[in-house]
Amino acid sequence: MSDIRKALQNRILVLDGAMGTMLQQYKFTEDDFRGERFKDYPIPLQGNNDLLSITQPEAIKTIHAKYFDAGADIIETNTFSGTTIAMADYQMEDLVYELNYESAKIAKEVAVEFTKKEPHKPRFVAGSIGPTNRTASMSPDVNDPGYRAVTFNELRIAYKQQVEALMDGGADILLVETVFDTLNAKAALFAIEEVKDERNLDIPIMLSGTITDASGRTLSGQTAEAFLISVSHVPLLSIGFNCALGANLLQPHLEAIANKTEFAISAHPNAGLPNAFGEYDESPEEMGEQIEAYLKKNLINIIGGCCGTSPEHIRVIANIAAKYKPRESVVSC
Repeated sequence: MSDIRKALQNRILVLDGAMGTMLQQYKFTEDDFRGERFKDYPIPLQGNNDLLSITQPEAIKTIHAKYFDAGADIIETNTFSGTTIAMADYQMEDLVYELNYESAKIAKEVAVEFTKKEPHKPRFVAGSIGPTNRTASMSPDVNDPGYRAVTFNELRIAYKQQVEALMDGGADILLVETVFDTLNAKAALFAIEEVKDERNLDIPIMLSGTITDASGRTLSGQTAEAFLISVSHVPLLSIGFNCALGANLLQPHLEAIANKTEFAISAHPNAGLPNAFGEYDESPEEMGEQIEAYLKKNLINIIGGCCGTSPEHIRVIANIAAKYKPRESVVSC
């Protein structure tokens, strides 16, 4: 994947926006989620967005194409919940390999189409690896602080299966994202290194944490700088933050790490904070203006959007990013 490393040196790369935001516009029903294959499934499946890569692949393909058309260089696979741990909610642990493989395959097909049309602007697929719905660092039971709902080894095994399927499906990059617990992320990174060693293959790794509130810390209690230090032993392509905050609130945390690492810096913030109905009101122009502040301060190598961001948000962001040079690494620590 020397291509993406070369591209990073030449320009700011643009990541896609929110898959979930786009899927909501389809207003898929329970029957749509089930499709013909799962019409008799014993439990409800509505809300299992990863499943749509199997039951509604054309919708997923269309969304990927819209983001590429808007100017994205990198699209994320529809696999945010693609582990046996997360899929246990739907009793679909046995489908995990297929879900990840098909999602990566769909995304890669679209990427190849756009790269053929514009060879000067190669498109890349990032295999999305979410944090799971369990945390290895904290107890979910206030009456038993020592209890853990998942172990490091259970996470490692689950992530390894996901990683193998994403790589088999054609992912160019692996994106460990929305990290609220660094121990979970370390299990994912450990699994990735295992697969790389076993296959004697290199694959770039993006890592993106999430600052959960105004305290400026992840859910497991780390500051932005502490998060960076705790994972710097891994050879990452990029490190950064996504979700939870809008672009303006995320900026101080990017500033905290931008001059302390030689890794590329990424950000894909939300379109502001959610309103009372859980919706995101920030317009593409408003978000673009805030993101331009990142670029003026030489903070960013990869920029995109998370919750509430549409192809129009990405189009505005891509047009702004094209006017700036990528961040140059200046390590001061």
